[in-house]
Amino acid sequence: MWDNPRLLNAAAGFLVGLVVLACALVGLHWLLRAAPFPVRVVELMTPLKQASPADVAAVLARHGAGNFFALPIDELRAALERLPWVRATTVRRVWPDRVEVAIEEHVPLARWGADALVNTYGERFVARFDAPLPLFVGPPGSEAEVTRRYERFSGLLAPLGSPVERIALSARHAWQVRLANGLQLTLGRDADRAEQRLARFVDAYANAVGTARVPDVVDLRYPNGFAMRVKG
Repeated sequence: MWDNPRLLNAAAGFLVGLVVLACALVGLHWLLRAAPFPVRVVELMTPLKQASPADVAAVLARHGAGNFFALPIDELRAALERLPWVRATTVRRVWPDRVEVAIEEHVPLARWGADALVNTYGERFVARFDAPLPLFVGPPGSEAEVTRRYERFSGLLAPLGSPVERIALSARHAWQVRLANGLQLTLGRDADRAEQRLARFVDAYANAVGTARVPDVVDLRYPNGFAMRVKG
């Protein structure tokens, strides 16, 4: 081996590589643990509308301190997203000692059952909200579909001048809608066909009902018409 230049060069290169790797590991360990690189500023870049500033500040204080390179970004993000009203979070390091945090909050669209809310993406979340909202009812996992149909049904019913107060999807996938004026619409199980019937009903509403009395219940499950029950 000692009189073979090729093997000597290979062995020397291997040893140099080991030394470089060891130095790199030592340097990385020092960067991750060394006191000269503390995080000095953690800044929230977005204003809060619903989330508690005190809760957010507590999470930032608990997870946002330490070494600039070793800061647990994923832990900080996950802790923030466990807070009520926080839908998503972006965290980024800014050299040399700064961390910037941006929070996207849930925008409430409706109530889901008795103890939850639905945001504008059709996602269920749990938070306290005192302002009036329409009520969504449906099987677990149907939040996005109920939200989509709510938007479409609301657009079709807009000419009636009364907003949707409640939309319900039963376990058998039958739809019901109630307006703020008390009118209840039974739409049936085929939502796409129900939209066609709903549009037909809105077109016929003025002539069929007039302005004297609002019907109590309208059944739109008929292929060529609808049935109404009027109070009194």
